[in-house]
Amino acid sequence: MSVRALLLVNRHARQGQERYQQAMSCLTQLGLKITTESTDNPTELPALIRRYHKEIDLVIVGGGDGTLNATVEAIVDTQLPLGILPLGTANDLARTLGIPNSIPQACQIIASGKLRRIDLGWVNGKYFFNVASLGLSVKITQGLTKEIKRRWGIFAYAAIALQVIWKSRPFHAEIKVNGESFLVKTVQIAVGNGRYYGGGMAVVHDAAIDDERLDLYSLEIDHWWQIIPLLPSIRQGRHIDWASVRAIQGQEITVYTRKPHSINTDGEITTHTPAVFRVIPKAIAVLVPEL
Repeated sequence: MSVRALLLVNRHARQGQERYQQAMSCLTQLGLKITTESTDNPTELPALIRRYHKEIDLVIVGGGDGTLNATVEAIVDTQLPLGILPLGTANDLARTLGIPNSIPQACQIIASGKLRRIDLGWVNGKYFFNVASLGLSVKITQGLTKEIKRRWGIFAYAAIALQVIWKSRPFHAEIKVNGESFLVKTVQIAVGNGRYYGGGMAVVHDAAIDDERLDLYSLEIDHWWQIIPLLPSIRQGRHIDWASVRAIQGQEITVYTRKPHSINTDGEITTHTPAVFRVIPKAIAVLVPEL
C-alpha cells in the first residue's frame, strides 16, 4: 500500500517554484501517493494540514525555516510525521537534522521512512524548531526582505548582519533559570532548541534537537567592534568559551526587559518580552537520514 503524503510548497521560498516539479516527480517515482497544495501565504498551511489529516500518512513541507515553523502547531496537534524538502535560504532545521539540499536525496530520505522524534522550543505560546532570540537577530530579521534573500541567498544574512552590528546598542535584561537570576547588559540573547540558526551559525557546539534542553547565550559586549573577533567562534558554536558570552542551559528560562523587546522565532518576529521559554521533549516525528 502506497504511503499517502500531503506536499505543501511555499511558492515564494527561494527555490520553491523551480524545484516543485522535480520534487513531485521524484516522490512519485519513489512510490508515494502525493496530494499537493501550494500557497502564497504560509499562515494558511495549518488549516490545510488539519483538513487532510485523516486522509494522509505524512506531511511533506517544501520551503525554508519560516515555512516549516508555520506548520508546526498543526503537526503537533495531528502528530503526523514530517518530511522536509529544503527550499529556503538558510534551511537551518534541515542542516541540524543532516538533510541535504539536494531534492533527490531529500526525497529519498522521506521515502526511507526513518523517523526521529525531536524536541520543540516554546515561547509565550509559540513553538520553534531552531532558535528564539532578541536583540541583534531581530534587527537582522527586519532587514532581511524577501527580495534581498531571493537575490543574495545565504550571503544576505552576513550583509545585513554587518549593517546591524555597527549600530547595535546594549540593553538590560534579567534571566531566570534553575532557581537563579542573572542581571545582564547584552546586545543579543538567543535561546536554542536545535543546533543551527541564522544561515548556519551554531547556538552551542554540542547542541542537539533531541537533548531535552534549551541552550541560552547572552552576548555581553559594550561596543560593536568587540563582536568582530567573536564571529568565527559564533559560526562554530564556540563563542560560549569567551568571557563576554554568558552560556546557560535549562528546560525553562524566563527573560524580562525594562521595555518590551521583540522576539524572533525561526526567522519570524512572533512575540515579545517578558518571555517564558520551555523545551517540549520528543514533541514530533521527523523523517531523517539513516545513520
